[in-house]
Amino acid sequence: MDQQSLKAILGQAQAFFASKGLRFTKQREALVTLIFRNHEHFRPEDLIPKLRKSDGAVSRATIYRTILLLVESGMLREISLGGGERLYDPNFLKSPHHNHLICVDCREIIEFEDPNIDVMQNCITRRLGFSPTQKALRIEASCDRLRLLGSCKNFKAGKVDKGVRKRLPKARRPL
Repeated sequence: MDQQSLKAILGQAQAFFASKGLRFTKQREALVTLIFRNHEHFRPEDLIPKLRKSDGAVSRATIYRTILLLVESGMLREISLGGGERLYDPNFLKSPHHNHLICVDCREIIEFEDPNIDVMQNCITRRLGFSPTQKALRIEASCDRLRLLGSCKNFKAGKVDKGVRKRLPKARRPL
């Protein structure tokens, strides 16, 4: 992410925190910078070691509270993977209409956009008498490669490898 975009995001976060009567501390600034510089889905616990390398004073509580505030502000979105597992997605600022395909076998998440889905969502909500304020589509699917070939590089012996589970695509895939 370029410096100008990052500066705008930091300004937006700072303004939101101020509107809540909260200080935008150096630890919060470091966290927001880490989150939005990478553009990847993340778990809060994944950020702890990275932040502690740069700023040993950042607490787990600060990380979790700041993430919840960023979700409240609309800067981050929470993605539920089921079973209480959650990821956070910073990509809605640049691409507010993207969707997620989640592999139920290996938990890989693929972001995609499709203008036809936007049209369909708008038609459905209007037909039912609503105006959309926020839209998110999440599709859970089984890996065709695993079904057809009996193996998938992300799936090991009927059990998800924890290292692979954190592997998320770096770029959106067009349909």
